[in-house]
Amino acid sequence: MNKWYGKVAVVTGASSGIGAETCRQLTSRGMTVVGFARRIDKLEALRNELHGLPGKFYPVKVDVCSEESILEGFAWAKTTLKSVDVLVNNAGVCLTGELLGNSDEWKVMFDTNVLGPSICSREAVKIMQELKTIGHIININSDSGHYPPTLTPNLYVYGATKFSSVSITESLRELLALKKLPIRVTSISPGLVDTAMAKDLAENAPILKPSDVVDAIIYVLAAPQSVNVAEVIIRPTGDTYLPFVQDGLKFI
Repeated sequence: MNKWYGKVAVVTGASSGIGAETCRQLTSRGMTVVGFARRIDKLEALRNELHGLPGKFYPVKVDVCSEESILEGFAWAKTTLKSVDVLVNNAGVCLTGELLGNSDEWKVMFDTNVLGPSICSREAVKIMQELKTIGHIININSDSGHYPPTLTPNLYVYGATKFSSVSITESLRELLALKKLPIRVTSISPGLVDTAMAKDLAENAPILKPSDVVDAIIYVLAAPQSVNVAEVIIRPTGDTYLPFVQDGLKFI
């Protein structure tokens, strides 16, 4: 990770869970971290927590469902810090709306899980390409974006957003390779993680910690530039689809 010391990382969904832990770990390793989230009070509390670490943390209020807000956030990073070297697209939402249910919930999930990260990646690549940056884009996806959600009907739309994001991540990696840009792209797909998003979904089921996912982020960042770890799937030991049809999970 020494090669990233002093470099600039943008982390979306930085106010809690995986995003907040990512900010902690990157700042502790000397990176300059820009946290994007809607809850500025949470970001400011995180800034106070991280004060005194080798790196620096900057809170920036950004709503990834708003293209205008995203553009303002990246403009701030470029103007203030003169660079974006790493992007961690972590912001996400899981609503248990059915395919025959409320389309407003579908839109929120696609805006947050697909369109928002794609716009963030586009803006990061613009900056990296202009500055000839050796960069890295990491999308936090989900194992539900790899397997048909046959046992989780209330998560069909969520799964569709993650299938989309996994596909877009690989397409972005391919496109940047064709353009011969030195920007690596990684999809990290965890199973159930102990965050606010999962608190109403699981009881007594195997679950990951946010730090488990951040360990994977550190691993792929630390790999030699000649190595692009394109895909990582992480599941808690003992994970199985069976709890979805038992009492452990509240989907059915």
